[in-house]
Amino acid sequence: MTEKQAYRRGVGVMLLNTDRKVWVGRRIDRTDEAWQMPQGGIDAGEEPWETALRELEEETGIPPHLVERIADCPERMRYDLPEELKGKLWGGKWRGQEQDWFLCRFLGRDSDVDIATAHPEFDAWKWVEAAALPDLIVPFKRDLYRQLIAQFQEHIDLPLT
Repeated sequence: MTEKQAYRRGVGVMLLNTDRKVWVGRRIDRTDEAWQMPQGGIDAGEEPWETALRELEEETGIPPHLVERIADCPERMRYDLPEELKGKLWGGKWRGQEQDWFLCRFLGRDSDVDIATAHPEFDAWKWVEAAALPDLIVPFKRDLYRQLIAQFQEHIDLPLT
């Protein structure tokens, strides 16, 4: 790993329900309780918002028409992989991810969520208070989640109608 090694470009979605709680899924590939918001890599020729909608549907079964874009994080967020994962994830090509994040409102019902997708990433899901997010995520992403909460705080605190 070198300092100049690139970051994988990706997106993430902070999805709020009408109670202003955030959707998280429990990772299927972990033995610990690792929960996260939907996220994923940008494919060649794809725009970040288009990617966000695709990833959200691929991971949660939620179709784009049940999602309303509220805000975009004004800066790209980065995290570095811990040393024990460098070289294991993404074929060792990336040192971490640099992501565009979107705050969205869920317009559907809980029954519209279906994590039994073609390539499942989660084995459970729930709605949580935004403040609880850093305690649920893997340690190397906690600072990123804290920054996201701060960036979106004014929108999270507003009533969603």
